[in-house]
Amino acid sequence: MVVNYSPEEIKNAHEVVYNEGIKMRYQVAGKEYVDRALKAADNDYARSMQEYVSEACWGSIWTRPGLELKTRSMLNLAMLCALNRSAELAVHCRGALNNGATEEEIREVILQAACYCGMPAGMEGFRVTGKVIEEWKKEQEAKGTGVEEHTDIGLEQRVEE
Repeated sequence: MVVNYSPEEIKNAHEVVYNEGIKMRYQVAGKEYVDRALKAADNDYARSMQEYVSEACWGSIWTRPGLELKTRSMLNLAMLCALNRSAELAVHCRGALNNGATEEEIREVILQAACYCGMPAGMEGFRVTGKVIEEWKKEQEAKGTGVEEHTDIGLEQRVEE
């Protein structure tokens, strides 16, 4: 059955998904990083990409209940390592830590990617994630919190919400 939605209904649907995407981006990537990315998109051309990222990736994919956030983070680490996308790998490494990934788990993901995607990608992946992990540890120590204390919201809890 094909349903005809009004332009207003479509606009409202996009707004809901975008807003959920922004909330998820804040949760995973951190408010400071997201706000900086949004502010840098200071023209209509650049802004459209930030809106798309918030809506399509974060609002439509990251909010789906099929995988826990930590699992999504691990997948992104492997893919970004394989694609040799260092800047995004660093962001998603921090996100993985926010989502409860441990140093050991991140190391194993990068090793797995290196095995299948090539040693140059793996070496760069280790360089990038190692730096992020060390920064993360220092931040956690400064806050007086343990490094292994992050927890993902369980899949069951996300479905209930």
